[in-house]
Amino acid sequence: MKRNSRLSLALHTLSHMAGSPDRMRTSADIAEHAGTNPVVVRRVLGKLRQAGLLTSEKGHSGGWRLARQPRDITLADVYLALDERMVATDEAGDVPTCSVEHALHERVSEVLREIEENLVQKLRETSISEVRGGGL
Repeated sequence: MKRNSRLSLALHTLSHMAGSPDRMRTSADIAEHAGTNPVVVRRVLGKLRQAGLLTSEKGHSGGWRLARQPRDITLADVYLALDERMVATDEAGDVPTCSVEHALHERVSEVLREIEENLVQKLRETSISEVRGGGL
C-alpha cells in the first residue's frame, strides 16, 4: 500500500483511530507511530478535516479525532479527500494533430476515467471500521 504514501498514511491513521474514535491524538504521536514528520501528518490530516472526516483542536490537550463513526467513513471518502488519483488520468492541453493519435488518446482517456470510477466505487464498499487495526 506504499504506492501513495499520503493515502497510506491517512488510511493507516484512520484505521487506528477507529479503535478509539473519541480519543484525541496529536500530530507528533501519529507521526512517531507512522515513521514520518508531524508536518506531513498535519498536511494529510488537514485534508481529511476539510472533508469532514476528522476534527481537530488546538492547544495543550488538542489533537485529532474522527468526526464520524468509523463505519460511516469509507475508503473512497479518504481517497477522494486527498484529491489524488492512483490511475493516471489524461492531462488537458496537448491535443494530438494526428487523427489516429487523437482517436487513441480519446479512447485511452475514456478507459482511464472508467477505471478511476470503478476504483472509487470499489473503495466505497469498505469502511474504516472493516479494516481497523490496533491502538495508536
